[in-house]
Amino acid sequence: MPAASAATDDVLILGGGVIGLACAHYLLEAGRSVRILERGVVGAATSFGNCGTITPSHAPPLAAPGVIAKALRWMRQPDAPLYIQPRFDPALARWLLRFAMRCNARDWQESAVAKFALLDHSRREIEALVGRLSLACEFSASGLRYVYRSREALAQALAELPKLHEFGIATRTLDGQGLADAEPALLPGMAGAIEFPGDAQFRPDAFTRELARSLRARGAVIEEGIAVTGFDATKGRIDSVGTAQGRFRARDVVAAFGPWSPAMLRELRLRLPIQPGKGYSITWSRPTIAPRMPMVLRERSVCVTAWAGGFRLGSTMEFSGYDASLNRTRLAALERAAREYLREPAGPERREEWFGWRPMTWDDLPLIGRAPAYGNLWLATGHGMMGMSMSAGTGQLLSQLVTGGETPIDPRPYRPQRFA
Repeated sequence: MPAASAATDDVLILGGGVIGLACAHYLLEAGRSVRILERGVVGAATSFGNCGTITPSHAPPLAAPGVIAKALRWMRQPDAPLYIQPRFDPALARWLLRFAMRCNARDWQESAVAKFALLDHSRREIEALVGRLSLACEFSASGLRYVYRSREALAQALAELPKLHEFGIATRTLDGQGLADAEPALLPGMAGAIEFPGDAQFRPDAFTRELARSLRARGAVIEEGIAVTGFDATKGRIDSVGTAQGRFRARDVVAAFGPWSPAMLRELRLRLPIQPGKGYSITWSRPTIAPRMPMVLRERSVCVTAWAGGFRLGSTMEFSGYDASLNRTRLAALERAAREYLREPAGPERREEWFGWRPMTWDDLPLIGRAPAYGNLWLATGHGMMGMSMSAGTGQLLSQLVTGGETPIDPRPYRPQRFA
């Protein structure tokens, strides 16, 4: 294992998930040199089991009017799309209280506008990035469909479309017959769908792998198997970062720890309102009749994506702390949903069962910018379920903040100081 050198790095990025890699790319483009420290394997944690959808359509935040009543009903259902494991957890209780306080029309609108700005910019930048760097990740400007079995649920969703149109989210509506003609992978009898032509997809593992390859080819240093153990800080600056392999020093430090951010930064007295939201996915080989574009089985909140060599079901949100067990009740809910909608709900070969944590903030917006009280520490975390979708936009925004350049979008909604 390489030891830390006596020299000081230019930019040290802590965390080799998709956010850390994207930050590294744009910092390199801005002329900065970069070293990434990853405790495991690059892209193998939160980034790995994602469904690979790139979704400006997902701008509406989780904290919405009426969601608290729905969540309370779901607490009695261990297989519900949103599940909060009953337990004594003061930090979670405080987080849920702040979340509940935002379940109103004004705060919903505020978060949705800011979330869409980052998602929309990032969607365009991801496509440009894939082309510019020739990333072999099966990117497709495919669009995405919300599929409904229930006419009542579809009617309710259609009534809410004007709000999405205000943000600039384009939609197309399909009735039952139109959906059946467009998507033969679905069972007959679906009520219809809402299509989001601005969305896209790629293979998330291939995207992170290819991005890491490109970074190395351009001179970035990526060191795997190096866990951060602590920080030395004086006079509002990070002097060094401790690891089992020695101490690393840098002009600027970017913390991209994802769901582990609160624990990793606690010694710096940074109290980050991030809770781990546990998600699941199952991956099979590709079925004979696979969906033509990604879809969300809306009543069950399950995402379905297919690639040239695979097929994945994913989603669910479980607040159970850092419980590292694979909850088979949650996995079974994914499979049951697929059987309710799809002609072939599984491929011939079951390849992988996965779970991972997403870094959830109560306002559903990430923390991007300089850390409170530290002049050379930058945060890029708290992306919830949107890490893949927000990756390129976050990397570009963070790079411009670090280097003092012109930011592509207004950075104020994502500033870490809003939680200080």
